[in-house]
Amino acid sequence: MASPRTTRQLAPYGFLSPAIVLFGLFFALPIGYAIHLSLHTVRVKGLGLGTKAREEVWAGLSNYSSALTDPELLAGAGRVLRYGALLVPLMLGLALLFALLLDTARIRFRAASRLAIFLPYAVPGVIGSLLWGFLYLPSISPGYFLLRAVGLSGPDLLSGGGLYLALANIAVWGGTGFNMVVLYTSLRAVPAELYEAARLDGCSEIQIALRIKVPMVLPALVLTFFFSTIATLQVFAEPMTLSPLTNSLSSTWSPLMKVYRDAFVQGGLHSAAATAVVIAVTTLVLSFGFLKLVNKRTSEPTS
Repeated sequence: MASPRTTRQLAPYGFLSPAIVLFGLFFALPIGYAIHLSLHTVRVKGLGLGTKAREEVWAGLSNYSSALTDPELLAGAGRVLRYGALLVPLMLGLALLFALLLDTARIRFRAASRLAIFLPYAVPGVIGSLLWGFLYLPSISPGYFLLRAVGLSGPDLLSGGGLYLALANIAVWGGTGFNMVVLYTSLRAVPAELYEAARLDGCSEIQIALRIKVPMVLPALVLTFFFSTIATLQVFAEPMTLSPLTNSLSSTWSPLMKVYRDAFVQGGLHSAAATAVVIAVTTLVLSFGFLKLVNKRTSEPTS
């Protein structure tokens, strides 16, 4: 029988064991299996007939070399970067604006407004993409019907440069509310005495927002930028859902769409696993590099 001291020492591990088991089964094990697949390939013997004609063999880093030099992957990464350059500033700008407006003393229907802005975030991305996709189709969209009724022709949002705007609009509609709640919660934590002192000094509401609220909410803004950037690099639902509605969205429009095509359409699980690992490592490097840069600047003493 274990002594009471041993029991006390083992108790924390007992409480942590469910989380450790779940972490290993649903996070560490899939990552390890993806790395295993990325380092192997399938060799076909003879005519490729029979259960023993296909054999998994060691491939080393050849799958990674093919992924890093794949022009489709590089083109998809470029499209995602252009998409993120449009999406992230617009979404965070609107989230900050809404948070500042909701934090003003004269705002009415604050709770209802906050709920209305946040509500699109509760809609799944696929459902939101379908809703907006039907609104983008000129043949069935009520917006295009009203434009035709007054003798105007609306822009084609499913091709050319309008495609980036259409995709970014879906993400802005769904993600602004969440970021607004994060920024608004940070604003509510600012002591009210700072605002009162600023008003006594003659500051207007705009000056208070620009000189007090925005600097105080900057850490939360950096956090939302960090998570929004990660979500942008992993964009999949919006272009994948809209792809049947337009010929401008290829099956490799984004890197994750290419992984999906290679793995489940063309059956190239090993090359898709290598591409997925490359995307994951790139995301981690960019994320930690950004956080390190931000922490370095915030820790520097101000002169």
